[in-house]
Amino acid sequence: MITEELTLASPATAKKISLNDTAQQKGNASRETEKEKVSDNYRKAIFTKRHHFTLAMTFLLLLGGAFSVYLLQPQFEEMNLSRMDTLGGMILLFLGVFLLLFRLSFLAYIARLFFRYKPVTSVKDEELPTSTVIVPAYNEGQLVYSTLLSLVNSDYPAEKLQLLAIDDGSKDDTWEWMKKAKEQLGDRVSIYQQPENQGKRHALYRGFNLATGEVFVTVDSDSIVEKDTLRNLVSPFVTNENCGAVAGNVRVLNNEKAIIPRMLNVSFVFSFEFIRSAQSVLGSVLCTPGALAAYRSKAVMNCLPEWINQTFMGQPTDIGEDRAMTNMILKQGFHVLFQRNAYVLTNIPEKFSSLHKMFTRWERSNVRENLMMSKFAFKPFRNGPKSGTRLLLLNQWMGMVTAYPLILIMLVLLISHPIMFISSTLLSILIFSSLPVFFYAKKYNISEAFWAYTYSIFYTFGLFWITPYAMATANRRGWLTRGLPEKK
Repeated sequence: MITEELTLASPATAKKISLNDTAQQKGNASRETEKEKVSDNYRKAIFTKRHHFTLAMTFLLLLGGAFSVYLLQPQFEEMNLSRMDTLGGMILLFLGVFLLLFRLSFLAYIARLFFRYKPVTSVKDEELPTSTVIVPAYNEGQLVYSTLLSLVNSDYPAEKLQLLAIDDGSKDDTWEWMKKAKEQLGDRVSIYQQPENQGKRHALYRGFNLATGEVFVTVDSDSIVEKDTLRNLVSPFVTNENCGAVAGNVRVLNNEKAIIPRMLNVSFVFSFEFIRSAQSVLGSVLCTPGALAAYRSKAVMNCLPEWINQTFMGQPTDIGEDRAMTNMILKQGFHVLFQRNAYVLTNIPEKFSSLHKMFTRWERSNVRENLMMSKFAFKPFRNGPKSGTRLLLLNQWMGMVTAYPLILIMLVLLISHPIMFISSTLLSILIFSSLPVFFYAKKYNISEAFWAYTYSIFYTFGLFWITPYAMATANRRGWLTRGLPEKK
């Protein structure tokens, strides 16, 4: 029995995970308590003067933009009329209307799917498959210790759970914390050390080859799982023989003080609980996140040689291992689902310099894997309906194809009509960001929901360049954010 109380190893967070309960304590009541505990973490996030000031400035900008559009209405009408007198203006107007209608139609389609979604209820202990959890780690320090303890504290039958932790040649004390976890947990965890840093894909590859479970679960080493996460995550493999992979529900761990994590927390909830829920109804979740994902072992082994030897433009691929694995499992004809009730809390960057590197890595992977998916998505890759999956891919391509034209138009309007452009952009943010605000407010709490507005302003004016830059540099290698953790 584990009886100590573990303080998470991020000074920016004050969360604590009680490890007083053993993995044998089960039941629906305890699982409901865990879900409430996750929600409470967000309700209790502290608002400082800086947070209040940031939100106040957000509303000042948005309301100021809306009022400016009202005052500048004659100028907007004059500009639109002048555009209709030229061929270029007519084309621009037609494309704008088309893109708006496409986005609204796609959003309505996703909303309809969302209301059909229901997570799979956890199955009984005797029905649960044997599972291997693989935790690759690089320069995570004490966080990997926290991750391993949270996994052992899961209410998953110990005799059905194999836990592997793999140090990918860390330059800090990650290996020492792994050894400490091993000393405390004994046979519950096996630890391995790569001879040198080879990348997350190679660490996972070693884990897959050592795994003995019917289901492989991957968890990032800076993430904390809830007590019922593992059993909820793997239950779809029991109830659906066509299920090849399952995506977990990712929340932000370090969301209490730094503004960037607080903004991304709301964004993650919308991205996972709304978008991935809809994708799950189609059996086509496009990416199983590295923070928490589960795979049918047979599906992994079928594509493992292709996955570890994957290249892009003649170079070995060292990013996007999660999206690549998802694509290869979809290609085999399996369904990829999302479990809203399988929570994981994960650390994300708190500074802009690290954030834009993470987003660049994600977008480069997105470019590469959209190309790969296009090679099989329009073929009979599986039985049953495929139009929904193809529409998801077309939406991905729409964002990429329009990236350069939109950024060019933005720069032209910013130079020629700066006030009109900024005010109309702020009004658009106020309108379209209200959906994630309402979504988060309904599920959790309204005060945190307002960060969706701040995030939209931040992304529109500070990170708009990520997609076009990632497209232009999609062949570049490198994790970008794999350095030693900052000392605070």
